[in-house]
Amino acid sequence: MEIVRYKRDVWGDEVILGVSWDLLWVVAVAILLLLAAHAIFMALMAKKKAKPSPEGKKIHRHDAIDRAFHWIMAGSVLVLIATGIAPIIGWRISWLNIHWIAGLVLTFVVIFHIIRASFWQDFKSMLLGPSDFKEPFDQSLKPGKYSFEQKGMHWAMTVLVLAVIITGVVLFMNINTPFWDRPYVENEGGLGLMFLLHGLATLALIAFTAIHIYFAVRPEKQFYTRSMIKGWISEDEKNEFHDSNRWKTED
Repeated sequence: MEIVRYKRDVWGDEVILGVSWDLLWVVAVAILLLLAAHAIFMALMAKKKAKPSPEGKKIHRHDAIDRAFHWIMAGSVLVLIATGIAPIIGWRISWLNIHWIAGLVLTFVVIFHIIRASFWQDFKSMLLGPSDFKEPFDQSLKPGKYSFEQKGMHWAMTVLVLAVIITGVVLFMNINTPFWDRPYVENEGGLGLMFLLHGLATLALIAFTAIHIYFAVRPEKQFYTRSMIKGWISEDEKNEFHDSNRWKTED
């Protein structure tokens, strides 16, 4: 199975064309098997325990502007994935314009989020420290506002989304748009390398998006998903899953 596709340029030299999309099916099968195995393991290990109540005092977790950012970003990523793989799996749609428009939306909201996170949010709450790495191995340790898994997913998605954006912008500069005509490409090998990196980042993004969605719909995690819709979790849920000394909230 190939990982990289090659072609001959106008001079007859072999240059990179892009990633081999055979890897898409490898990623799809691997993720399905991994998530199925996790679901079976969790079902076997599940203990009957009363779930914390969603009633009572509400603890603010996400501002409306941050919830809007999350869902706009989520929608953009899903549209990018769908339009990106459409020609690979044989969907006959006019995908390119939709793809780059979704890419621009994603780029703008990520820039906005970086600025907001740097100056108006508690950036330190998302940093991984030594105590965070102990959480998976010590059930007595409770996280602050964000758990080790949530921080890890955040940083993984950050790296992948930035990789998709940076390589995507380079590719965007080399297509026909309402703003400019497609330029003449002198370095086909360099452009092919961008296609390769964009494709690899896309495959990784597909995997991590699937993992993120899976955990978002798991029964024991659905209160986090609710907080991304409504902005709050209950005090009972906070006390059950979080350390009040590490996540101090306003009364």
